[in-house]
Order: sequence, then structure tokens, then C-alpha cells
Amino acid sequence: MKPKTTSEKNNLHPRNPHRFGYDFEALVKANPDLKLFVSINIHGVETIDFSNPEAVKMLNKALLSAFYNISNWDIPANYLCPAVPGRADYIHYMADLLALSNDGIIPEGNHITVLDIGTGASCIYPIIGHSAYGWSFVGTDIDAKAISSAVKIIESNAALNDAISLQQKMESRYIFKDIILPEDKFAFTMCNPPFHASEVEALKGTMRKINNLQNKKTENPILNFGGQQSELWCKGGEPAFITQMIYESAKYPSQSLWFTTLVSKSAHLSAIYKILEKVNAAAVKTIDMGQGQKNSRIVAWSFLSESQQKNWKF
Repeated sequence: MKPKTTSEKNNLHPRNPHRFGYDFEALVKANPDLKLFVSINIHGVETIDFSNPEAVKMLNKALLSAFYNISNWDIPANYLCPAVPGRADYIHYMADLLALSNDGIIPEGNHITVLDIGTGASCIYPIIGHSAYGWSFVGTDIDAKAISSAVKIIESNAALNDAISLQQKMESRYIFKDIILPEDKFAFTMCNPPFHASEVEALKGTMRKINNLQNKKTENPILNFGGQQSELWCKGGEPAFITQMIYESAKYPSQSLWFTTLVSKSAHLSAIYKILEKVNAAAVKTIDMGQGQKNSRIVAWSFLSESQQKNWKF
């Protein structure tokens, strides 16, 4: 009996190629190593154990090969292994936002430059953004090993060689300092900020995630799920990181059409809006996203008036 396929994921962006679920037969062809991790669940649906980082990594390798023409991709052990469908959603929603300033047409090509704060070892946003729309990216990270991993990915895939440049941030307390230079013009900046305020909180969050996926308790989150300190937590957590980002963005009002960030908790929005008002952001947009069992959102702000946004040179 042939395994059932998953139904369409209507909570993903309409252009997200992963909204129709995973065709494991095709994905195993793209990455034969994935086959070891595919099984049929109690509902008769082919799937993998999403609490197993090796299984998720093999799935990602298959997805990046099948959908994004990336033949060589890997990340170091214990680094965050991102869910590709959710990352793709951020990119597609940003394309829609840019279209608002371009007569409803999504601007494509390598002359569109994006700044990715916290690119990570996976280099996932630049890979998807360049594949989907031909955009160029500047990726930054505080972690030297993450930068080294991203460099290997770029050098191992010819299509990425001239599309992505990387820069290691040397001072963790700053986000845009020494990154946005006087001559820079970005269509938008993007960021998936560290959610947690401490290592203890991050561990608790990881255990909750694994328990939900496995439907059982685990005492060993580090071995089961990836993520380094800079990826998972910072002093003050998500609110502190985004607050710093907003205040710094005000120093570069005309160098990015939009500044954006993911916000994991809706409870943080009220404080974020107050800070954006304080720095005189000219436009603020909140874009809701549904990803798997959780809801997230993008907050975008610009210091440019509506007419200045319309006159932005792509």
C-alpha cells in the first residue's frame, strides 16, 4: 500500500514550494542518505523524526538540492538546523513587501542587496533568497565557526560564489556598527534573533520542543537538538536584541528601504511598537506567518516616507 501524502499547508506563503508537504520519494532521489531516516507513522504518512537533528539535516540537504540547486551543504555538529519551509516564508513575504515600492512587481536580480543579521552556519536565508529571486546578500555573524561553515557552503556551490559575502561581527553589543557602511544601500535587512534570555531558558525551550515532537519527556536536549549560544540566547532575550536593533537602525535611516526582524512572541509587540514610535519610524508593518505548530511574525519598519519608498531605486 502506497503511503499517504500530507495535505497542503495553507498557513505557508502561496509561493512557498514546501506548502504541499514533502514528497519523500523525490527527496530521497535528491539525497539518498535521507532514506535511512524515513518511516511511515501511525497515520500511514511518510515522515521523519523531527526531533532527530541528523534526520532534519538530511531532509534539509534533500530540500536544498531538489528546490534550490544546492549540491553541497552541511553544518557543524550542535549548530542550529533550520526548518527550510519557515525560512522560505520570510523570504517570500519580504519579496511582497518590496513589490509595494515597485508598482506591484517583485524586484529580482543581483542588484537587490539584502543584509542578513545572524546568517548562521547554514547560510539558509541567502541560499533561498538568491535561488528564488536572484538577490545578493551580505551575511553577518558573531560566531567564527558559523562564518567558516557558511564560507564552505558558498565556495562549494558555484551559483553562490558571487552572490553572498560574509562578515564576522567583532562586537556582540552592536548589530549594524561597522556592518552598514556609508556607501551601502540595502533593499531590506532581516534577522532571526536569539529568542531566550539565558542558557537555562534556552534549554527549557529546547526540551519543550523535543517533548512536543516526541510526545515524551527527554533529559538530554543538547544531544537531540542543535543550537549555539549566539543562535539561541542573549542577555535580555528577544526584546533586548530587537530594542538594540531598532535604536541602531535609526542611525542609518536612508540606507535600507526596510529594516525587519522575526518576533517569536506576540507579547513583545506592544513594547516594540513603542520603541519604533520613539525613534520616529515613518512606516511600520507586521506580517503574520504560520509555521508548523507555532505562529510567528515579521515586524518591518522604514524611516522613509511613502513617497520616498515609491522612489527607492532598485
